[in-house]
Amino acid sequence: MIPLQLSEVARITGGELRGPDVLVDGPVVTDSREAAPGALYVARVGEHADGHDYVPGAVAAGAVAVLGTRQVGETPTVVVADVQEAFAALARGVVDRAPDLTIVGITGSSGKTSTKDLLAAVLRPAGETVAPVGSYNSEVGVPLTVSRVTRDTRYLVAEMGADGVGHIAYLARIAPPRIGLVLNVGQAHLGSFGSVEAIAATKGELVEALPEDGLAVLNADDPLVAAMASRSHARVQTVGLSEGADLRATDVELDELGRARFTMHTPAGARQVQLRGLLGAHQVGNALSVTAAALELGLTLDQTVRALEEARPASRWRMELFELGGITLVNDAYNANPDSMRAALRALQQMGSGGRRTVAVLGAMRELGPTSEAEHEGIGRAAAAADVRRVVVVGDGAEGIARGALAAGADPGTVSTVPDVDAAHALLTQELSDGDVVLLKSSRDSGLRFLGDRIVEEAGKEVGR
Repeated sequence: MIPLQLSEVARITGGELRGPDVLVDGPVVTDSREAAPGALYVARVGEHADGHDYVPGAVAAGAVAVLGTRQVGETPTVVVADVQEAFAALARGVVDRAPDLTIVGITGSSGKTSTKDLLAAVLRPAGETVAPVGSYNSEVGVPLTVSRVTRDTRYLVAEMGADGVGHIAYLARIAPPRIGLVLNVGQAHLGSFGSVEAIAATKGELVEALPEDGLAVLNADDPLVAAMASRSHARVQTVGLSEGADLRATDVELDELGRARFTMHTPAGARQVQLRGLLGAHQVGNALSVTAAALELGLTLDQTVRALEEARPASRWRMELFELGGITLVNDAYNANPDSMRAALRALQQMGSGGRRTVAVLGAMRELGPTSEAEHEGIGRAAAAADVRRVVVVGDGAEGIARGALAAGADPGTVSTVPDVDAAHALLTQELSDGDVVLLKSSRDSGLRFLGDRIVEEAGKEVGR
């Protein structure tokens, strides 16, 4: 973070300084275990834990001050009425003290983290770039990311998620973007929003937050996203496969590992692109959005294409590819919704197109509300349509996938339902053989991502590369 006296933190947040006016020149953390010398520990109060109970641990790890609702012992503290609002104000204060900073906001029902990682990889050679760790896209994750900004930071990539109306507008006040990327509108968090239209309304809060000299990058292939053009005062560029898109991909092909190559047409010219480190046709749209942002920020088309081709996954459990002897494993089990499930199944289908047996190990998708059963059955039908040779359905809430696959004509002998990850591991250990391509996909609480790590470790490979 930009070094600040604790008295300045108090002024920014409207809090009361208790204790000596120390210099905060280390990281800002909400987990006491992540504190380091010079850190500011934000003592959040959650449903199951009170962060103030961990102040001694944070201090022992090097924290010099606390932002909280009360002072603990003699630790220098800025006392505030609402820690979250104070944390948000502090993050905005950091933004306001970074004179050369440009913020790019990214939202969408799926693909945010992959696109964030890709954009950060493209921008880093051009200047100091800060991007979220993993999927830090919430009211806590965005301030944590912003707090890593220094006076020399040129680019901040802000991933913005939401599970209710107004959430993205809130995040955009913390990290006001000049460029906004809206990837898609799907059914993630449908149970919270109630309708796809409400999801679209919330995603569009990003383009409404852009200044007149900003740029909204919209997916031309998603009608709900394309319609957001009328909601922005900024310039608009569209991206996609559609003929009318300002940045367009043609001649899209996938190789035997599901990696895309295509021709990219931009206002700066056309180039051939091979995404050597990224799996799935859905990465094409992500690459187009990233290119639009990069060109707006002054990178050349050649610089951008080179970085796209060199990019590799930077966040765990998102289309991670492992070659385990004769078995190929794709661990995409960080999270799941109907759109990302279908995209992963399409990639699996392509990877098996050379005659290899495809195995889909699928868990539940959460937060779908009353549509949950129908959506899970739809994924089962999609698996059957993709000619997945073996479907393993894992855990409570996912049973509809098996019903959908069977209703679509899958051979009953190729569809299994198991109660948990351990049972899935036992089944895979018994059945997998050389030549198989295995996909793991589910919402994060299923534990399937750790099943993938277990399989990789048992094969003697490095995890988390």
